[in-house]
Amino acid sequence: MADNSITLVGNLTRDPEIRFTATGRAVASFGIAVGRRYQVNGEWQEQTSYFNITAWGQLGENAAATFAKGTRVVVTGRLEQREYTTREGEKRTAIDVIADELGPSLRWATATVVRTPKQDGQGGAAARPAPTGTNPGGETPPFDGEEPF
Repeated sequence: MADNSITLVGNLTRDPEIRFTATGRAVASFGIAVGRRYQVNGEWQEQTSYFNITAWGQLGENAAATFAKGTRVVVTGRLEQREYTTREGEKRTAIDVIADELGPSLRWATATVVRTPKQDGQGGAAARPAPTGTNPGGETPPFDGEEPF
């Protein structure tokens, strides 16, 4: 049986947007840009790929409380294909990453870990301290489309 897993490292292109289903389950969505540099005939080329990320439940709540546009993150999850119809009636296909694990990249930043209390059933998490951010010693630089190599 084939395995459907992916690991991406990139920068958030927008702040996570959190919503709640009718049953109260959290879902956060955000985008990341994954850049790559390579040489062709001695010249550096750059390529950027963009991915939509979806995080459910406590993982989504934690992402929304922790990450902001420009934050460099590590995402592991699975690919999921969905179909939709545009306003013009055209059928389209999109591939999203459903996150299983999320974390800040520690290559160019530091992070402080604060455990969240266990949930009480299906509802939201109990009250927790305010997020400390992913780089308590300074600001996360805004994403400018280029990886700092």
